[in-house]
Amino acid sequence: MHTMAVIGTGLIGTSVALAATGQGVAVYLSDRDRAAARTAAALGAGRAEEPPAPVDLAVLAVPPSRIAEVLIAAQTRGLARAYTDVASVKAGPERAVLARAPEPSRYVGGHPLAGRERSGPLAARAELFRGRPWALTPHRLTSRAALDRGLELAELCGAAPVVMGSREHDEVVALTSHVPHLLAGVMAARLRDGPAGVPLLAGQGLRDVTRIAAGDPRLWSDILRSNAAAMAGVVRELRADLSRVAAALDVLAEEDALAEEDALAVEDVLAEGDDAGRDQGVRTLEDLLSRGVAGLAGLPRPGATPPAAEAGLRILVPGRPGELARLLGAVAALGIAVDDVAVEAAEESGLRVRVPVPAADAERIGAKLGADGWERAPAESVPAG
Repeated sequence: MHTMAVIGTGLIGTSVALAATGQGVAVYLSDRDRAAARTAAALGAGRAEEPPAPVDLAVLAVPPSRIAEVLIAAQTRGLARAYTDVASVKAGPERAVLARAPEPSRYVGGHPLAGRERSGPLAARAELFRGRPWALTPHRLTSRAALDRGLELAELCGAAPVVMGSREHDEVVALTSHVPHLLAGVMAARLRDGPAGVPLLAGQGLRDVTRIAAGDPRLWSDILRSNAAAMAGVVRELRADLSRVAAALDVLAEEDALAEEDALAVEDVLAEGDDAGRDQGVRTLEDLLSRGVAGLAGLPRPGATPPAAEAGLRILVPGRPGELARLLGAVAALGIAVDDVAVEAAEESGLRVRVPVPAADAERIGAKLGADGWERAPAESVPAG
């Protein structure tokens, strides 16, 4: 790929352009807001002008509801030999493209799963997509050449391409992206009516939950409207969970209210059935929290090595106080995430610790740890499975 056009110079479009120019691609920028295109150009993302000839690929970085109209206009004027987009909803735009676009075979849907809570070209980063999934959703008419351009774009940006159907994509992102954003907004909206002390006691947990709520409301309302069908089912299931939790909390709150009125009279007021109700309430909360832990267990840690590319070094750590902390420091100094280190066994002489490392680096890192005095566990002591 030598030339590219990017239509829409917000966060994602400008980040794509920065990544492409960094790889030597000549990028031409356009936006309905000329100031946004000129800002992106001033950042080094390309030229804010029309290309002199058809480009190899045009990237449509516009909201989902505008994909078809922008594609039709671009194809009508012969802007590119292939087209893709970066919208986070795929099925609706795909249907519109198949129904109305002059050359649907030249288009492949795309969605890089990356972003920031800030918007606009000044928030763009060339490395935004590095190591992140990039979904590509070819339709029944997509040509091999168009798909190859989409794959090339993802790899050029340092992302990991994932090919899937548009409907499957929308169902997945409804759960993994769109409903989480909606819930972040719902939670953040509660802060407006919270107690006066909220700003004083706003901890990291609240910030983690609400961080993405700062996204552009106009863009996100377009996204949520475009994927409403897939989101509706997820929201209904959440509503069922929250209804059960609310009922459990009501039961537990009643106990607290009675205890506050007269601690000595609680046993007389609450019948044996109430005890069962309180126990059920606690079990409801524990069940939801346990399902949450299990759900997270299926997600890879950020920056974690894919299992197929991972090897585990087993290190014997002496039982002396401070030795495990010393190993963790040595591991961190080698650029390995200490959160992934696990103690496999406790023996009389100390601990057997598993250090996950990329398979290609296992011998080098093992030798480095050995040179620093750490003893590797013999192969026969590694538990099967």
